[in-house]
Amino acid sequence: MDTVDQAILSILQSDGRISNAELSERINLSPSACLRRVKNLEEEGIIEGYAMVVNQSAIGRSSNIFVEISLNSQSEEALNAFEAAVVNCPDIMECYLMAGDSDYVLRVAAGGPEDYERIHKSALSRLPGVARIRSNFTLRTVCKKTTYELL
Repeated sequence: MDTVDQAILSILQSDGRISNAELSERINLSPSACLRRVKNLEEEGIIEGYAMVVNQSAIGRSSNIFVEISLNSQSEEALNAFEAAVVNCPDIMECYLMAGDSDYVLRVAAGGPEDYERIHKSALSRLPGVARIRSNFTLRTVCKKTTYELL
């Protein structure tokens, strides 16, 4: 990856909807060469996809809760069963396998404490193999980045 690829990535992270014509102009390449580079970055897996970011508060999900989950077992079967169930839970926005005190950390988006209680009862406590659930409510988001420093 050279400096032109890094410039392409920086611009696309800021504006994923930019036209190829405008992108090529900003990096001083022909439109065909620019498109070829973008396609190569996609094929190499450097660009995983393009996404739109929803304002959580605007859709009634203003609360982020970070949930630490410990399982009864760390066997491959237990981990696989838990992970398969988590993927199908619409309220769980992120899930990370951890090293440390907890097996997993989840980010749950909820409408507030009452909504989280519903999620806890109907989803989290029913996940396979759960031994312990520890919930941490955020007060506010201080920093949330969606871009990586490349240059």
